[in-house]
Amino acid sequence: MVAQAPSPASNVEDAGEGACATKKPRPRRTSRKLTPPLTYLSHFGLKEFPFGLTPDTAYFFPGGGAQGALNTLLVALESGEGLIKIVGEVGSGKTLLCRHLLNRLEKAGWAAAYIPNPHLSPEGLQLALLEELDGKAAKGRALTRALEERLLALAQEGKRAVALIDEAQAAPLETLEALRLITNLETEKRKLLQIVLFGQPELDAKLADPGVRQIRGRIAFHDQITPLAASETPAYLMHRTRHAGAGETLFHPGAARTLHRASRGVPRLLNILAHKALLLAYGEGRAQVLPRHVILAGRDTPGCRLNWFEKVFPR
Repeated sequence: MVAQAPSPASNVEDAGEGACATKKPRPRRTSRKLTPPLTYLSHFGLKEFPFGLTPDTAYFFPGGGAQGALNTLLVALESGEGLIKIVGEVGSGKTLLCRHLLNRLEKAGWAAAYIPNPHLSPEGLQLALLEELDGKAAKGRALTRALEERLLALAQEGKRAVALIDEAQAAPLETLEALRLITNLETEKRKLLQIVLFGQPELDAKLADPGVRQIRGRIAFHDQITPLAASETPAYLMHRTRHAGAGETLFHPGAARTLHRASRGVPRLLNILAHKALLLAYGEGRAQVLPRHVILAGRDTPGCRLNWFEKVFPR
């Protein structure tokens, strides 16, 4: 029960001149359970939201160069190359690709270390790698030796080791140099640890620094994730909605074209727009998202590409 705050006028009853003031009893609210609002899930026959921003590997879509980048990664890792680089713009799906690769490698028996934030000192990076590879904690000079011993132990067990470094453009130059030194660890047949760098285009600019020219020379394979093509966007939308449980096509062909144009094929922006457009269609009781729902969603979303007519006139 929550007591309602009384207003000053309700506290005092005028009983005439000289009469004493008496307080009225405070009215009390009756408690009631709030029914959660109906979401668009049941309206569209979905079991979960299809356009979440959290990288869920179940929604991995081999478009926009993602499949080509994945093929490059698998070939490079199988051939034993020490350093591999994947670059993509913000929202292009690098982290989703990284986690998809991580799942595949772990299922194949690899010992994989995933570093989501490499803004670490060289010692901090070594410690993170050691912990990810289930090694014994160490400090100072013993840390490098402990990491080498753990990698040798994995090799003796017949396991191959890989480090997946996400947001690699955030790594300090001295940490990138430490990665190069780690790639020097090898047996007579192969590297003890292979390293994959996932980063934004700023990573290329950082690797152009003369101070890390040696690590730049060690990168044997590199690839780029590009935005989705216009022809891929309808399949992308279908892939995500079908996985979320939809049995019908939820986006009108015109809406799919408008989504691609407004998002420029960038998956993160496409997901934001698609989610908002579904909400608008649900609000009207529509079974499909129409182009005007996408336009209305775009007006409320920074970074969208709408023409002047779509920005000004209601649809």
